[in-house]
Amino acid sequence: MTGEEKEKVLDLLYDKFVYGLNDEEARELDHLGYDQRDAESIEKTIAALGLVDLDSATEMPASLTSKLLRDADDHFGADPANDVAAVPQPQIVLGGGRGRSWFDWMGWAVAAAACVALTVSLFIPRGGSQLAGQPTPTPSPEERLTPAQERQRFMESSPQMVKAEWGPGKMENVNVSGDVVWSDAKQAGYIRLRGLPKNDPDKQTYQLWIVEEGQGPKTPVDGGVFDITTDGDVIIPIDAKIRARNPQAFAITVEKPGGVVISKQEKVAAIAPVKLNQT
Repeated sequence: MTGEEKEKVLDLLYDKFVYGLNDEEARELDHLGYDQRDAESIEKTIAALGLVDLDSATEMPASLTSKLLRDADDHFGADPANDVAAVPQPQIVLGGGRGRSWFDWMGWAVAAAACVALTVSLFIPRGGSQLAGQPTPTPSPEERLTPAQERQRFMESSPQMVKAEWGPGKMENVNVSGDVVWSDAKQAGYIRLRGLPKNDPDKQTYQLWIVEEGQGPKTPVDGGVFDITTDGDVIIPIDAKIRARNPQAFAITVEKPGGVVISKQEKVAAIAPVKLNQT
């Protein structure tokens, strides 16, 4: 058998155990002929490679250990001459000649590599160079800030922010206090409220509006919707839908659930004008 024919047999055996052969390929393989040991070694190699990605940290079953040892004895024999340290480098034979089959060396070399990979995958934990048995470092707990702490940090890190105080809107018996802080550079800010009545989210919601410089009050920037479900001070981050520049005032309206694109401003709960010449 020529080297080209042997390569063809190797390809066909690989396809046989991975994809399966059609009738024409099966006839070609039978015509070329092959050593049954070659086929078994390739089949075992493919099976081992298919197990490499199994995620397991359990001890290797005793039955599997025994089977691997028996397979090794069957292939290499119990002759001390087959000791790993004494085995010479195999000679690859592409043409005719005596000695071990080219497929035999090739198949068992790949199978050995696959077994090593399989052992590493099954019995060494994943996740880098962490060795088995060593304790996993405890990650530092993530710092969780309250809304008030987030607002305070924002104010400390935003020297160019503007601030506005909430005053009454156009709704009777609604007396809102608190303030707004906003940064053009960060396009972010917070509103702090007290006295805004609780709302039923299924019936209505509150919506914040940002009135930019030179912009009419009828087309302000949507600053996001929110609900009031508790008493006392409420701090809410501003969620501007588009970029807002140099705001002149902020307003809160009562809208339908989910908010609106353009408010009719029928229920203005509070207004916060920005004072000029802020530093």
